[in-house]
Amino acid sequence: MASCRACDLRVLVVIACGLVTIIILALGIWMTVITVQKGSLTSSSTIPIDFCRNGGTWENGRCVCPDLWKGRRCTIANFCENSTYESFTFDRIPVGKYGSSHQRCDKDTLNAGNPMATRLCNITKYGVIVLQNVTIGNCNENLETLAKQIDNISSQSLNISNEAQILTSDVKRITPDNVTSATRVVGQIFNTSRNASFEAKAVAVATVSQLLEAKEDVFQSAAAATDYDDTFATLIEQMEIYSMSLGNESVVEPNVAVQSVAFSSEGTEQSKNVRFSVKKGTSDSLTSGSTVVETNVDALNPDLETELQILLHTSKSDAKSCGFVVYQKNKLFQSKTFKTKSDFSQKIISSKTDKNGDQGTSVNIVFNPRYDSKEFQLYSYACVYWSFSKKDWDTNGCHKIRATDGLLYCHCNHTTNFAVLMSFEKKYKYPESLNILSSVGCALSITGLALTIVFQIVTRNVRKTSVTWVLVSLCISMLIFNLLFVFGIENSNKNLKKKDNNTIQMDPDQNEMLTQDIYDVRNPTCTVVAALLHYFLLVTFTWTGLSAAQLYFLLIRTMKPLPQYFILFISLIGWGVPAVVVAMTLGIIFSQNGSQWELNYRQEEICWLAVSGNNGLITSPLLWSFIIPITIILINNIVIFIIIIVKVIWKTNLNLTSTKKVSSLKKVLSTLSISVVFGITWILAYFMLIGKEDVRIVFNYMFCLLNTTQGLQIFILYTVRTKIFQNKASEVLKSLSQSTGRVKLKPSVTTMRLRVRMYNMLRSLPTLSEHFRLLEPSVIMEETTLSESDQANPSI
Repeated sequence: MASCRACDLRVLVVIACGLVTIIILALGIWMTVITVQKGSLTSSSTIPIDFCRNGGTWENGRCVCPDLWKGRRCTIANFCENSTYESFTFDRIPVGKYGSSHQRCDKDTLNAGNPMATRLCNITKYGVIVLQNVTIGNCNENLETLAKQIDNISSQSLNISNEAQILTSDVKRITPDNVTSATRVVGQIFNTSRNASFEAKAVAVATVSQLLEAKEDVFQSAAAATDYDDTFATLIEQMEIYSMSLGNESVVEPNVAVQSVAFSSEGTEQSKNVRFSVKKGTSDSLTSGSTVVETNVDALNPDLETELQILLHTSKSDAKSCGFVVYQKNKLFQSKTFKTKSDFSQKIISSKTDKNGDQGTSVNIVFNPRYDSKEFQLYSYACVYWSFSKKDWDTNGCHKIRATDGLLYCHCNHTTNFAVLMSFEKKYKYPESLNILSSVGCALSITGLALTIVFQIVTRNVRKTSVTWVLVSLCISMLIFNLLFVFGIENSNKNLKKKDNNTIQMDPDQNEMLTQDIYDVRNPTCTVVAALLHYFLLVTFTWTGLSAAQLYFLLIRTMKPLPQYFILFISLIGWGVPAVVVAMTLGIIFSQNGSQWELNYRQEEICWLAVSGNNGLITSPLLWSFIIPITIILINNIVIFIIIIVKVIWKTNLNLTSTKKVSSLKKVLSTLSISVVFGITWILAYFMLIGKEDVRIVFNYMFCLLNTTQGLQIFILYTVRTKIFQNKASEVLKSLSQSTGRVKLKPSVTTMRLRVRMYNMLRSLPTLSEHFRLLEPSVIMEETTLSESDQANPSI
């Protein structure tokens, strides 16, 4: 009857422990997902989240609205409602854009999957939003076949231009080949020798605007083609020429604006100045009111609403017109030297006169950079132009102009396509130094681990236990990790003096070409520390897993003796597998990111693994090379821990006299001894992901207290509790007492006798004696009645 009750108790304990483990791991995974989602959705705005309506975001002191809305709070409709024309249906269409029909070309047609028709939503000069007529495409035409019809552009320009616009209306389906073919077609439509109609060229501007909506990697893949340079360059040059043929009119699309200015025939002997401005809107798209042209002006005059402004100065008396082209995105200008990682807008402005040569012509330009000022600050910039000969950006003939209003000023002594290449420095929030709790805990752990290592090695043959090598390896890895954590976790970059934004307008003579848009202060030392921390923490957990496996074989499987070359085998696993994981992680990240790999592997705030990769947490090294391996090891350790405490430590066998004498305190302490070596307390790390601040702080302190002192716990449970250590400590205490007595001239006999009596009393207490005996790691082995030959094997 008693045995049945004991069996039922063990089953209940197993079930309870299993449920607790599953719940803890499930909560940890759930909290991880919630934390990642909250991190991606949390607004950095200091104003109420619902101030900007309808999906608008607060950036740089204003609401940036999606295409369908406008206004101060994104509450004014900026779209045409759902519509139907004959058999074609359309969703809401933003003003200034073409909408694609729901109806798609059949799968057996050449243009399978692309929309059959498009419709333009426009706005009149009186501000009335109207829908234009539907343009129906040909499902047996694609961009590749259109590119072969260039010779027919003169007679079929509008039809070809409409087809190109329809075929690029669904930007998600645009491929690198589509980009190349489309730019070739529209480039020839702008070619004056093709005599394309005015309407065809206006539609071609919309096609270019749609192309710029395609993903950056699509353009990069198109740039890998052998003839892309000529195709893109032809389009850019032809658009410059087209910009001077509109009289005083303009064509404005969401990503491209073209403006012409006709000079007056009067006053031909005087220089001619034209100022062209692009104003900020409530969205990132250009609108008909975004551009302003002023003539007979003397200087730049930016205001708070100015996003870009250029002053064209020409002394040519025979110049009759000039033109400007604004590109909201720089995707047509694929640079080989300047690489971008951010999504900050790099606008391009083109200016051109109708007379060849740049002699007597110059431009002044001012850019108002748009970026997230809460996370980044402008580090440097360069005034550049697009060189058709180099097929890249160049600084020749351009220089900076010193200013103090936070805007970026440039001067160039020629006309072409200009840009300001900007490099940003991220504002990292470096954490404060380790608090007292962490510092004291780590110091105690380092001391305890060092003493444990020395004790385990020196007394190995005397103790004759079978856990020496595994425990020593675990302590060594944990000791090195703690030392690295205390002295190397902080990034030394936190002590560097940051630039002030007012010092960015540097020496105007320093107009050097930039190579990237994100400036990172490299710190190879921090990267090395992060890799070492990564390695030794993986080693620590690997040895906890090996310790669990060893105890399982010894206590549960009662394997006697252990396999040959067991030490060599577990050493290769304990020290080698983590090295392979770290090496593979570094190799993969380096191969994917090249010279800019460091901050894709580690954080800048601290010298530890990066929390998020290029595509968020799912590609982060922290997930694949740390969290997943650690979780697998913890699950393994927890399972073995439950098995051992149920079948060995808390098992009561009435046939064994040794188990009858084991007290509950002894069982609890034995359980703690195993849990410390198995790293069970690291489960608390999952609870540190809780979103509620008060609860998270509690678990933070619990995690810090239990895990920073893990080395001290090992020292107490595996060194202080052993009889050998207690005997040696007693001898040392006696020696110190005797030495102290000899040094004193008049020793106090009463005090000495009191010390001796207290010492003897502590030695004679049965409870403490039993306590000390229990704390020896070999007690667990004795409880399983292993043979003396196995316990005396010192090789493991």
